[in-house]
Amino acid sequence: MEHVDRAELAAFLRRWRARVQPADVGLPAGGRRRTPGLRRQEVAQLAGMSVEYYIRLEQGRGPRPSRQMIGAIGRALRLSDDERAHLHHLVGESPLPPPGPVRDVRPGILHLLDRLDDTPAMVCSATREVLAWNAMAAALLGDFSALPPADRNLVWRFFTDPVARALHDPEGAAAFACGAVADLRSATARYPADSGLRALVDRLLAHSAEFRELWARQDVEVRRSTRKRIIHPVVGPLDLDCEALHDPHRDQWTIFYTAAPGTPSHSALRLLKVVGGQDLAVRG
Repeated sequence: MEHVDRAELAAFLRRWRARVQPADVGLPAGGRRRTPGLRRQEVAQLAGMSVEYYIRLEQGRGPRPSRQMIGAIGRALRLSDDERAHLHHLVGESPLPPPGPVRDVRPGILHLLDRLDDTPAMVCSATREVLAWNAMAAALLGDFSALPPADRNLVWRFFTDPVARALHDPEGAAAFACGAVADLRSATARYPADSGLRALVDRLLAHSAEFRELWARQDVEVRRSTRKRIIHPVVGPLDLDCEALHDPHRDQWTIFYTAAPGTPSHSALRLLKVVGGQDLAVRG
């Protein structure tokens, strides 16, 4: 990305400078101001740049701002994450990703999981770490609360736990293995500085020859909605639609497991709701 939208950048800076009050950034109001908000020299002072340079930006002139300079202006104007991302796009820069996968789940999503008493649903991070799940997901895949937090990862369990792998038929297991490894490699490119992600990959490389072989292929793929057969030890096989909805702000996926009404799988899900997770070991 190299294109700089100078006119839109200038308008954006002027608009947001007018919205920030001196008290918002710890500056005295001073004498009477001809226009609302901060003065240009105040923004320049807060951002650590020359007044002349900032004036040229607001006039749609001057050189292309660096990533560091855009970051400083964003802090000076108290921009939100979305507004900072927009500012980066205006100067032809891709916004930097968070330093690591976000693991806190929005309260509204947690409430949604609780209300779905007949549909298995869970939230996974960009690394397929299971962050939240409802009772039906526990009945289908096992109670993740019984696992140490470091083991609540779908990729880790698939490649290291035969019980978790047994949830898949041979065709599904092969598809999951390839897709999960490709998805994990994509995440490492988005979060190169995350030590937890690096540790997960190192653990998998050390424990699974199959993972090592797939990892060496350098495949890249991002999770998509799919159809999956799950072999449940109590209610039998279920053919389920797995709808994966992405939250781009947190880079999290909310996954719903559903079956068409009137099918044997739908009846099996209803039975699963009755039997719940009683005496069932963690499976995935």
